[in-house]
Amino acid sequence: MKTYDVVVIGAGPGGLAAATAAAREGASVALLERENYAGGILNQCVHDGFGLVRYNKQLGGPEYADRAKAEAAAEGVNAILGTIVTDVEKTPDGFGVSTINETYSAKAIVLATGCRERTRGMISIPGSRPAGIYTAGVAQNLINMKNVMVGRRVVIYGTGDIGLIMARRLTLEGAEVICAIEVRDNASGLTRNVRQCLEDYDIPVYLGHKITNIYGKQRLQAIDIEPVSGGQPRRIECDTLVLSVGLIPENEVAETAGIKLDAMTNGIITDETLMSTEAGAFACGNCRAVMDLADFVSEQGEMAGANAARYAKGKPLLKWEKNPHNLATKGMPEPGTVVCTYCPKGCEIKISGGIEGNGCKRGIEFAEQELVDPHRMFTGTVKVKGAKTTLLPVRSDHLVPLSEMKQIAERIRNIEVTCPVKAGDVILAELGIVAETDSL
Repeated sequence: MKTYDVVVIGAGPGGLAAATAAAREGASVALLERENYAGGILNQCVHDGFGLVRYNKQLGGPEYADRAKAEAAAEGVNAILGTIVTDVEKTPDGFGVSTINETYSAKAIVLATGCRERTRGMISIPGSRPAGIYTAGVAQNLINMKNVMVGRRVVIYGTGDIGLIMARRLTLEGAEVICAIEVRDNASGLTRNVRQCLEDYDIPVYLGHKITNIYGKQRLQAIDIEPVSGGQPRRIECDTLVLSVGLIPENEVAETAGIKLDAMTNGIITDETLMSTEAGAFACGNCRAVMDLADFVSEQGEMAGANAARYAKGKPLLKWEKNPHNLATKGMPEPGTVVCTYCPKGCEIKISGGIEGNGCKRGIEFAEQELVDPHRMFTGTVKVKGAKTTLLPVRSDHLVPLSEMKQIAERIRNIEVTCPVKAGDVILAELGIVAETDSL
């Protein structure tokens, strides 16, 4: 048995921040992660939009993960990868954390186990069961990490952020995204994502609609949709359906410790210090409540980790106050507005005889540019040889015209680089394409 002051379970953005903060408080820390690399879901999120709050810079997911991993390493956190936690037990001295190969003893623990996607079975879509139906996260993993194109004629069901982002990613990879469908009368994802992922690429969204049937034997062939309120069904021929219908806190490990979960959300119930119903067990991020941005998960992770260390050392605990910035604008953009992307708030700016709706001066600059010539950060992947991974995340080192995004994606599609590659290395000089992260 190995003994630590604090054991953190899960090395995504919340777990990395928790482990770093606990170490800064003087605690000995073990960070347990089931995957063979830290960073969690960030590793497959090659799109930009991370780090705007935490680092005041627009980063891709792998870039954000690299910074968080470097911070943890600098504090001496012992990251133990490829380790699956099977059980957590309360002991007289704190907790016993069992994995397949080892048992760890800790005075306090932090649960940072994230969330999982709702599946087709959870929302009871009728019809046959052909190949070609994916959750958005699985499709993202296949395309961004395994170089597997999931389909060519795609429908997105649900307007969660991952689904919106995959609509853009699939479009840039050459697929035809026919439409997005949402059962509610408004989009559920961030307004900035609706604008940049659907409207930028003229992808229609059918609000207040549901899928009533799925057709196909070996491969998906078509779906039927109709208004939730009733009406004439419409058939859409497609070979791929991507589901973005919600996230659920993942807390099977927490339940082994007797920690109570919210009956409605499945999230870990905590007090104002982020401590669960079991003394000494803290929680942060999406296993507690699904959050909008990784930046906010990291912020909460810092508090949970610091308090776990303080609990282990008998010090007073800090109080978590909900960050108002976690309430980023969601839903469909107001007609005739420009959605600013300089910060997560996503101000909807009107320009009609004057500029209104901007939260800061930068919003005015963004709106003026958007009206004349919209620019975006390009992100994507290139093939990499000699690495543990198949693909290397890349981005543009400057904002590029929206009108050129598809051409850039086509240009880099057949590029293959050879290890080693470092973050910031130039991949295609004429377009300013650089590596987001080191090759593994």
